[in-house]
Amino acid sequence: MYSVFGLSHDASLLLYALISIIGLILLIAKVKMNPFVALIVGAVFMGLIAGMPLKSIVTAYQEGVASVLGFIAIVLGLGTMLGKLMAESGGAEQIAKTMVRVFGEKNVHWAMMVVAVICGIPVFIQVGIVLLFPLVFVIAKHTGTSLIKIGISLVAGLAVVHSLIPPHPAAMLAVGIFNANIGKTIFLALIVALPSAAIAGPIYGSWISKRIKVETSSELMEQFTETKERELPGFGITLFTIMLPVILMLLATIVDLILPEANVFRQVIDFIGSPIIALLIALLFSLYSFGYARNFDSKQLLKFTNDCLGPVASIILLIGAGGGFNKILTASGVGDAIAGFAQHAHLSPLVLAFVIAGLIRAAVGSATVAMTTAAGIVAPIAVTMPGVSPELLVLATGAGSIILSHVNDSGFWIVKEYMNLSVPQTLKTWTVMETILGFSAFGIVMILSIFI
Repeated sequence: MYSVFGLSHDASLLLYALISIIGLILLIAKVKMNPFVALIVGAVFMGLIAGMPLKSIVTAYQEGVASVLGFIAIVLGLGTMLGKLMAESGGAEQIAKTMVRVFGEKNVHWAMMVVAVICGIPVFIQVGIVLLFPLVFVIAKHTGTSLIKIGISLVAGLAVVHSLIPPHPAAMLAVGIFNANIGKTIFLALIVALPSAAIAGPIYGSWISKRIKVETSSELMEQFTETKERELPGFGITLFTIMLPVILMLLATIVDLILPEANVFRQVIDFIGSPIIALLIALLFSLYSFGYARNFDSKQLLKFTNDCLGPVASIILLIGAGGGFNKILTASGVGDAIAGFAQHAHLSPLVLAFVIAGLIRAAVGSATVAMTTAAGIVAPIAVTMPGVSPELLVLATGAGSIILSHVNDSGFWIVKEYMNLSVPQTLKTWTVMETILGFSAFGIVMILSIFI
């Protein structure tokens, strides 16, 4: 690789990485290229200008895709099936109705935030919006509350779970990259997530809903508020089914603190508390609680679990492409260059993780790709700076991956269409909410870092 403008080797690498990311923005936002293809093009371009051998570019990219999808594809598939069964059985509707009853009609926006946090655990944010937004229309019509006020509260809850709380794929991958304890990460994530979602969701949603008035789509309102009589699963069994994988993973963490590594009981609990097995157990249990107990037969359950996988295929490809891009960045030496820069500038790895994830999120529009790529870049730096909690690194990266969602993010357009907003209105609601959410989460992470 040749240095440019008299810059050092590391500075040239950072410049090339910046050019690659800007190129990604242009390909996705201006050229309207599919993000999956754009990520591949960006990775190959980065490898070429960084002077990597041609064969090494291909090999590194393939290794990056394989290392990410070997784990994430399984987690995403199992979680998507669990979310689909929850929706089809009426479990999500039951949780929403119970929360509204508990919180009261005046506080329905707070209820929807809690619903989103609970129901968002097994599903991707885009899937969660599609599954839960019909409830927003029902509640808005029934209570006369602003659709923006309820809707922003809902998406804030979904977004914070999506980026911070395992077993969501990006958070799970970051746990592995930073070698964090999954149970401790979940515990700290809940401490960070709930107040952050409260600030960005119900509090900001209440404020902005008074300043932006929109006409609700009559077609969507009619479609979603059409009465559909059915017997819903109980609140207790629904909540238990959704929380089962989290319970199993937390149980494994507790056992690890109490029993020695050679203990047979600990080994068994560690097995069932591993993310893939925990999700598998929850899914198998849901076939009863959301399936047979709700009078669905085997053919219907097979159809549900088959149908839900199609829409996530593009998400899986995008995650894989992001993993390949991340591998090219590290293999070309960008990770080491950033590490050197951080050490000389005395930047905290927590700050670095937040900033890098935020920049990548703004560039590619995917919180999952941002978190995956940033974690891969920051992990080698964190190793050289002992004393930083790996669990907080996961959360700082996740917080950065939330901010600055705009027109290159599918979630932006889904929320725009559901709430019948213009592009400027979506920027003032969705984009600002995401940015408040990310900075709030990061602020709480930095406070926790004083004590942990």
